[in-house]
Formats: sequence, C-alpha cells, structure tokens
Amino acid sequence: MEYRIAKHEDINQLIPLGLMAYGEYFPLLNEENKSLMETNLQKSELYENMMKIGKGFVAEFEGKIIGMGFLIYSGNPTNIYPGNWSYIRMIGINPHFKGMGIASKITDLCIEEAIIKNEQTIGLHTSEMMPAARHIYEKKGFVISKELEPIFGKKYWLYSLNLN
Repeated sequence: MEYRIAKHEDINQLIPLGLMAYGEYFPLLNEENKSLMETNLQKSELYENMMKIGKGFVAEFEGKIIGMGFLIYSGNPTNIYPGNWSYIRMIGINPHFKGMGIASKITDLCIEEAIIKNEQTIGLHTSEMMPAARHIYEKKGFVISKELEPIFGKKYWLYSLNLN
C-alpha cells in the first residue's frame, strides 16, 4: 500500500472510485437523491476544484487508486464551513479494501497537512449512513459542532477538531 498526493492525472481513477465508494449508499437514497449524488460524483470539476483549493491524498494498491480524501484549506467557505476552517472532503475507499485502516490513514494525512499549513480548526461532515466513518472521526478527537439540515434526505452532522 502506498499513500501519496493526488495529481490531476488521477481524476480518471478518482471518478470511478467515488462512484464505487459512495455507491454503497445509493440503496439508502430515494431515486432523485441517488441520481443527484451520482451526477455530482461524475463531475471531473469536483475533483479538480478540490485539488486547486486544497490537497488530495490517495492510497494505491498494485498501481490502482483504492482510497482518496481531500483537505480544503481555510479561506474557502461554504454554506457548511466557515471561512476560517479547513475541512476534509470525500474520504472514499474501494469497498473491497474497507476495514484495512485506509480511511483512518488518509484522515491522518489530512490532519497532518492542516497542521503543516497552520490551520486552527479542521471540519468535516458525515451522515447517519456512515457510522464507520463517524467512529473513525470521533476516535481522532472530532466532536459534533451541530446537526446540519438534511442532505440527500439524510441526517448529517458537522464535526470539528481544534488544532491549536
């Protein structure tokens, strides 16, 4: 297993990985939300933009990308994240490789990058569909800041980790 920084050339592997990783949740969504999530995951601009405003990390096994995650630097506010927070996006693991600590390692790489960049707070959001992810984040010290408005018709929470 090798971990490295994501490159633009990786997008052709990141799109199918995103569909595979998040596709596990499609059966839990209604048809409209499934279609919306699927459409969003196929947009190369999604991955390009995250690499422009942050840094991506990938896990490779035998030359194939099997895991990904992105740290977005502070100064990139959204309707979820304040401008002074950095935040983690799209930790996704090929389902055949789950349970091997890959998501935990990619989360650690994101936290390490945030520390290097002198970020003060790192956030992330996750849902009721992802109890394993919530366990990883809580084990690393992330705490629920608030419950968010439903996304894709599911309950979501905003988590934060103070880095100073």
